[in-house]
Amino acid sequence: QVQLVESGGGLVQAGGSLRLSCTTSGGTFNRYDMGWFRQAPGKDREFVAVISRNGRNTNYADSVKGRFTISRDNVKKTVFLQMDSLKVEDTAVYYCAARHVILTAPTSFRPTDYEYWGQGTQVTVSS
Repeated sequence: QVQLVESGGGLVQAGGSLRLSCTTSGGTFNRYDMGWFRQAPGKDREFVAVISRNGRNTNYADSVKGRFTISRDNVKKTVFLQMDSLKVEDTAVYYCAARHVILTAPTSFRPTDYEYWGQGTQVTVSS
């Protein structure tokens, strides 16, 4: 069983930055791809970014490409999401998620592929 705890959310003005962290416990961290997803009120949960278990591969939603950066520290068992040039439409609850994979598996953007989820952290971007 893997436990995930997000932190770093808050209120920021448009154009500003936030750095989200997701600390994990209870599993072998480097066996999991780690993803960030978000859910705005009245909308489905959507993919934001993913990083492979060895940190070599990353993928981003088109809406955040060039503004957000995902990274991981396999020693600290933590995944990060650096969010720059934030927009009002980035307002959502952000969730990190873990997906157990073999080393050669492609990364996934589907929420249903992820077995473990954090409780979420609110990000609010004001105009």
